[in-house]
Amino acid sequence: MAETTHLRTPRADGHVAVIGLGYVGLTLALSLARVGIPVIGVEANPRTRAELRAGRTVLFEPGVAELLETLPADRFTVTDRLPDTPLRAIIICVGTLVDPATRQLDMGPLDAATAHAAEHVSADTLVVVRSTVPVGTTRRVVLAKMLEYTGKPLLAFCPERTIQGQALAELASLPQVIGALDDESLELARALFAPLAADHSLVSSLEAAEMTKLICNSHTDLIYGFGNEIANIAESLDLDAGEIIAAANLRYPRPDLSKPGFVGGSCLTKDPYLLMQSAEAAGARTPMIAAARSVNEQVPRAAVEQVLAALTATGCAHRDAKVLVCGIAYKGHPETDDVRGSAAIEVAELLRHRVAVLAGHDYVVAPERIAELGYRPVTLEEGMTDADAVLLLVDHPSYPKEIDTEAVRSRMRLPAVVFDMWGRLATELAEAEGIEYRRLGCGGANSRHRWSWVRRAASDASPAA
Repeated sequence: MAETTHLRTPRADGHVAVIGLGYVGLTLALSLARVGIPVIGVEANPRTRAELRAGRTVLFEPGVAELLETLPADRFTVTDRLPDTPLRAIIICVGTLVDPATRQLDMGPLDAATAHAAEHVSADTLVVVRSTVPVGTTRRVVLAKMLEYTGKPLLAFCPERTIQGQALAELASLPQVIGALDDESLELARALFAPLAADHSLVSSLEAAEMTKLICNSHTDLIYGFGNEIANIAESLDLDAGEIIAAANLRYPRPDLSKPGFVGGSCLTKDPYLLMQSAEAAGARTPMIAAARSVNEQVPRAAVEQVLAALTATGCAHRDAKVLVCGIAYKGHPETDDVRGSAAIEVAELLRHRVAVLAGHDYVVAPERIAELGYRPVTLEEGMTDADAVLLLVDHPSYPKEIDTEAVRSRMRLPAVVFDMWGRLATELAEAEGIEYRRLGCGGANSRHRWSWVRRAASDASPAA
């Protein structure tokens, strides 16, 4: 990193602006405000602005509603554009979406936010990019635009790495990765985040910080992809992936193998492509990353095929079937209402014209959002009543409490089909008469009567050393 001879003292006063008040921007803005920093939230969506100004949130994240209700009025304000008064920092948190057909990044929101920020920088304003981007984007796009307005920009890339459902806690506990244009920008970024996250992971450049974010999610995708590949192999060999993975992990002092299941969300389904594009632009190949993403993208279709095969096996014609899909958000634990990158999206595309009724249930996602995705929104009891099949996509802890043998037998048409993506219903339903229970990695007729190993594994388990 280039040396800077005359560093300005990091400012502890002044407003910080956050552009984009979605899952990333809103949690950061409120977290900064909570530690005493006055924040201006800039949001393009008029409905979101209206709700936030009224002290209400338009997204589900534990703790957000409480902060909106309790923060002093001057600590967090919401507007549609940056003020003309000097700002301590501008943090860009707009969404960066990948086109599902081309896998190319839509640069529109980032370009617009960058142009707006550049018009409002003063000599002392630090610009922080938090939106996830391909390696080199901050320098190529953001720095280039800032240079049109100032001869010495202050610029850093400080990625978000929180998990939805625990974002507020992780903003304070996770090390904040910081990469900067120069030493002065680095010190300003450290000072900005210090009241919120005392632990920092400093890297040598903007590009190093950009890549750090991408490899975190790509690695997660990779290890989950191996679990899903094991599931594919086990099914082909008439074996049980759950049994094999549990046996391999038991008291073995190496990294655990991941269980098979859907890999979703806006980050895990996008960031591997951004990393692959970054590598390709530099002439590098990424066969492992590409293979994992390909394997993981097949999971929703595999689930649907299992359900349709099970319906056929029980004598139910697909065109006459009522199917209930449980878990419309991309994950169930920690719970979220985010449907971006959800398995339910592809499941709806694959089933809506093949079954008579496609119902959808989620504990957090709003009914109108469920309907937008192609489902008939229902309560869990209503959805299970006279259903031929239940397709459980997420690991929300409430589903095992409500989808038990009695509920299935008393409400669903028998023989009932239950597909359980994560195997959370196995001990209750796997050996129940009148229920065709299936799960990822153990399909067909071999999915039943194979769960004695669950009890053995539980009795053999001991705390890790």
